Amino acid sequence: MIYKFLGLLLIFAVFGCNNQNKQIKKHNPEINKEATNKVVLSSEIVWEKLNPARGDKSPQAGTIWGNRNANVATGFLAKFVDGFSSPPHIHNVTYRAVVIKGTIHNDDPKAENMWMSKGSFWTQPKEALHVTSAKGAENMALVEINKGPYLVKSIEEAFDNGERPVNIDASNLVWLDSDLTNWVNQKSNAQISFLLNNKEANTLKSLFIKLPKGYLGKIYTDGTVLHSVVVQGELVYTMPQNKKEKILDVGSYFGATSKAIHNIKNTSKNEVLLYVRTNGKIKVD
Repeated sequence: MIYKFLGLLLIFAVFGCNNQNKQIKKHNPEINKEATNKVVLSSEIVWEKLNPARGDKSPQAGTIWGNRNANVATGFLAKFVDGFSSPPHIHNVTYRAVVIKGTIHNDDPKAENMWMSKGSFWTQPKEALHVTSAKGAENMALVEINKGPYLVKSIEEAFDNGERPVNIDASNLVWLDSDLTNWVNQKSNAQISFLLNNKEANTLKSLFIKLPKGYLGKIYTDGTVLHSVVVQGELVYTMPQNKKEKILDVGSYFGATSKAIHNIKNTSKNEVLLYVRTNGKIKVD
């Protein structure tokens, strides 16, 4: 069962995080002379079968960063055909996921279908039995792991390791503006929703950033890890290395491995939604 009320429970965690944020001094990172900004366009992603053993029934996977077959942090897109439904299975690693297109169900095999729409977020504990289904003309999710390899294992190996899944429907996200967090500048009219967060410094966290229609500004980051994927909309990203502009549509990526400035323009008719994974702080100007 998808516990939508978990999104509401995040309010307490969010305001706790906000108290910490208010103590952070104005974020103005010094940028390395050699910028590490990187962009991967959705058109550059190479697709292959996620589970070759299933043949034509296998979802398609396109790696954005890392290597899901190696012992490294990895993010990849997964595409499912309309009506896809996996058999009960387990994975050897915990993963985080975001619905990007269509609707997706991920839960215990005995649970009724609870369809998560675009912008929903869930986690799947390792070794926990589950099924994944998809419904829609196009179905796609971002899947992210701390390290690979990412494997499908026999259900006979399933066990409860004490970890519990998190399922947050897009309708239950808690959004913070500049009145509630200093990670957002008032003039930007942007909003942030914290998904997974730890109060300890330099700890990896997951969040959404919502950029309004017409947004033109900068996102400052100071972590040694930054992965960001466009979940909704389209933006123009200016590379600091050569000032070239890149058009990032849904499924495209930008990131950095040092303090960085990300020059962004929202060219969509609506809001741009970004998923972000980082071990640092962020300032949206």
